Amino acid sequence: MTNPEIAIVMLCLFILLVLLGFPIAFTLLAMGIGFGYYAYYTEGATSFADLLNNNIFYLLNQNTYSVMENDTLVAIPLFLFMGYVVERANIVNRLFYSLQMAARNLPGSMAIAALLTCAVFSTASGIVGAVVTLMGLLAFPAMASAGYNKQFASGVICAGGTLGILIPPSIMLIVYAAIAELSPLRLYAAAMFPGLILAGLYIVYVIVRVFFNPALAPKPRAEDVPPVSKIYFDLLVSFVPLTLLIGTVLGSILGGLATPAEAAAMGALGGMVLALVYRSLTWTKVKESVFLTAKATAMVCWLFVGSWTFASVFSYLGGHDVIEHMVLAMNLEPWQFLVMVQLIIFVLGWPLEWSEILIIFVPIFLPMLDNFGVNPYFFAMLVALNLQTSFLTPPMAMSAYYLKGVLKNQIELMEIFKGLLPYLGIVLFAMFLLYQFPGIALWLPDYLFGPDMSR
Repeated sequence: MTNPEIAIVMLCLFILLVLLGFPIAFTLLAMGIGFGYYAYYTEGATSFADLLNNNIFYLLNQNTYSVMENDTLVAIPLFLFMGYVVERANIVNRLFYSLQMAARNLPGSMAIAALLTCAVFSTASGIVGAVVTLMGLLAFPAMASAGYNKQFASGVICAGGTLGILIPPSIMLIVYAAIAELSPLRLYAAAMFPGLILAGLYIVYVIVRVFFNPALAPKPRAEDVPPVSKIYFDLLVSFVPLTLLIGTVLGSILGGLATPAEAAAMGALGGMVLALVYRSLTWTKVKESVFLTAKATAMVCWLFVGSWTFASVFSYLGGHDVIEHMVLAMNLEPWQFLVMVQLIIFVLGWPLEWSEILIIFVPIFLPMLDNFGVNPYFFAMLVALNLQTSFLTPPMAMSAYYLKGVLKNQIELMEIFKGLLPYLGIVLFAMFLLYQFPGIALWLPDYLFGPDMSR
């Protein structure tokens, strides 16, 4: 077999192992080292020391230090810590209740409140599993006791919980910036309108559907509605502080006052201050937040080390060249190339999560963007929207399994899947809108930072 053929076997074997359930990071490392040893092997070894004198070990060492020294990735543990602290500060339950009362006159007020709470909390957390789990424990029982259709309620929570990977400040965009060597500031600016539009489409869908089918979401009883003054007070003490914290973090980034890492540090401190004000900051909760942050950060870092090693070996063997030549030989138009790539990412979203797709497969297509004249930030937003589908597409919709895990026998998995499908369609519609109107993603970064002159 030639080296390019071995590279393709390497990629296919990796996909097979992932489907069998092997850990992603360590599978990447093992395959990168194994195939890399073959790729960099030189004949003439006469001793055990010579056998270990292989460039794959030097490459692994360099990739590890590169991840440790990457300034962009510093923001990840700080944003994670902010999210874990906010999650444990008992803010979300107050936020959900106040938004529910504020939206009481709208059709599906609880569902709208759940979507808004998910949007706000997920931007502070960036952890889909945490948002879906917490809202499943908080919002689903409230909606079920109010007479909401369980299928409808589950779809709202699962879809809303995924917004955090798109709406800035997003950990996913930090990872994408490190992979594609793009400006995280421009990525954040590019994601603002697509994220808000997607959240807005979710809310419009809820209002329209409940308007035509009120049985899905009964209106709250008059005796359950507190005085207007109390509603305003609850909004003031729950919604305003958290949104102010997120707005300050995001504003400092987009305004050029701070780097993402600096803003994340400010957000982490703000989260602790907020928890202290709410009298929910304890040493136990701080320790839990630090432990979970370290655990999640280690996972991301090992994914980077493994994927960079895997990708380096794959490229050295000629795998990237094979795929690039194959794609270019199709003589595709730019729109055909974009559709093909998005279909591949959509299918990969069934067995894989966004981190694996970004780190392993997106770099395969990034070098081809110049050949087709595709703006890298526009492409990034299409990918970011598409990655929403990895959580919403049955049978491997992870948000559905997160929700099922906390609700157990309260709802069947098939009911959750049925509740997800309309939101999956909305995501695809949002991608269509973005393709038709690229300015949705490109206007704000060009306005704030000027035209991108680096490409």
